[in-house]
Amino acid sequence: MNPTIKEKLAVLPAQPGCYLMKDRHNTVIYVGKSKLLRNRVRSYFTGAHDKKTQRLVQEIENFEYIVTTSEMEALILEMNLIKKYDPKYNVMLKDDKSYPYLKITSERHPRLLITRQVKKDKGKYFGPYPNVIAARETKKLLDRLYPLKKCNNPPGRVCLYYHMGQCLACSENPPSTAEYDKIVQNISSFLQGGFKEIKQDRKKKMYEASEQLNFERARELRDQIQHIEVVMEQQKMTLNDRKDRDIFGYSYDKGWMCIQVFFIRQGKLIERDVAIFPFFDTAEETFISFIGRFYLHQHHLKPKEILLPIGTDKEMVKNLLEVDVHVPLRGRKKELVELATKNAEIALDEKFTLIERDEERTIVAVEKLGRALNIEVPHRIEAFDNSNIQGTDPVSAMVVFIDGKPDKKEYRKYKIRGVEGPDDYETMREVVRRRYKRVVKEDLPLPDLIIVDGGKGQMSAAVDVLENELGLDIPLCGLAKDDQHKTSELLYGAPPAVIPLSRQSQEFYLVQRIQEEVHRFAITFHRQLRGKSLFQSELDKIPGIGEKRRKLLLRHFKSVAEIKKASVTDITSLGIPVNTARDIVNHLNQEESEKL
Repeated sequence: MNPTIKEKLAVLPAQPGCYLMKDRHNTVIYVGKSKLLRNRVRSYFTGAHDKKTQRLVQEIENFEYIVTTSEMEALILEMNLIKKYDPKYNVMLKDDKSYPYLKITSERHPRLLITRQVKKDKGKYFGPYPNVIAARETKKLLDRLYPLKKCNNPPGRVCLYYHMGQCLACSENPPSTAEYDKIVQNISSFLQGGFKEIKQDRKKKMYEASEQLNFERARELRDQIQHIEVVMEQQKMTLNDRKDRDIFGYSYDKGWMCIQVFFIRQGKLIERDVAIFPFFDTAEETFISFIGRFYLHQHHLKPKEILLPIGTDKEMVKNLLEVDVHVPLRGRKKELVELATKNAEIALDEKFTLIERDEERTIVAVEKLGRALNIEVPHRIEAFDNSNIQGTDPVSAMVVFIDGKPDKKEYRKYKIRGVEGPDDYETMREVVRRRYKRVVKEDLPLPDLIIVDGGKGQMSAAVDVLENELGLDIPLCGLAKDDQHKTSELLYGAPPAVIPLSRQSQEFYLVQRIQEEVHRFAITFHRQLRGKSLFQSELDKIPGIGEKRRKLLLRHFKSVAEIKKASVTDITSLGIPVNTARDIVNHLNQEESEKL
């Protein structure tokens, strides 16, 4: 055990608070809370753990803690610290997505919008809709039923929606405020469960139109009725009190948890949310932390009531959210909580195989690769590849894999500046030098492993720059390819030797994916540059000619051939300086003479 950790464990207080686990780069990788810091933090470094927790503990090089006066304070502090540090092992609290709502604006001509932000702007909000498709379909239905404003045209200048009967704001006689209030009231009633009455009204009007032989109108009303049935009546679960409430159920196994949330609006189940994630604290503490994050940091509108499973500390949730919280012991509400819990159990069972398979391809593959190379687990891998055609437009590219998965925000492209001709070794020297000079200068995270696409020559060039120029000791390996340009061998060490990896192993598939990804990224960048150079105008080579002047010349003379015939006076008449005009004439005439 790290001596620093051992000393800190001996003096941990027996009080509530939060703890921050850090890795060797002093990066916060996990934030937790406990009502007894001494016992909780010590538990990480004693006894047996599952593989997931073992990986966390292996990365811990230090920790800090903050004492609070109560468990409630610790819960709130934990959520704020997670939001601040975004630790990689707090997977369950890293999702900052916000769900869409339907909003009716409070303008003179109200509009129906989909928004992810709930503001105090006198608008009417309905939702949330965890399924964005449901929100869009509902809005599409309401747009067909109610002609609220859908354009920015002034009155009298009609839009396409006006001709479709879906926008009256731009007509010569737009609806009055009272008429709009009635439409808004109908939409509100519709979204709050009153769509059955509206459907019956549409049926009545359909029959009336049919009796009047207005079959086109009857067909339109029939389509509206069918659309209402499809969008609004896909589920049948109801509670008679028409109260807005959220129902939580959860299940956990092997260090993973699934939480299901049923959204009940106006007594009717409109949507549900599912979250599956690993956890490291007790199940109940993780569950309560999720609920706090769900409302306080993901900006969900809090309902009038929340229902929780038996055994949950409802007083803590009630104090945290300041809403009615109940743990039903019987009746329909208890059945709904049990149904949410059952759904969580089923979802966890269904997803477990996929999660383990993904873990095998990524995290476990990274661990096995580290063992094969006899280095620490390479959580961060940076890979390089070069691309050029006979030395023209030489480029290099770098990709980054974190825990076996590509992190595309970290990818980098490099135009090679100081290499003449097709020299792959010097190209590798330049790109490695430029990359890690910047890493050292800006104190960016160093990789745990560097991979270069190439054999011993590319490896030697990269190692020479890292060790002799920059003084960095970072494990580096090379990837050789076979005749079919496929990953063949992994080289490592000094002198480089082949690392025996089974072609069917996950670690071999990992390095193969890395090599293919960096090659794809480099080739794509090179093609982009080549495409630009093919379309580069001869004028771009002349000093003093930028995009604006190039366009001016081509607009006036129509082509480069006509510019060659122009005199200095002709060119200066466009407002171009005399010296630049002479450069243009001399350059184009020189190009012409060289061709002859």
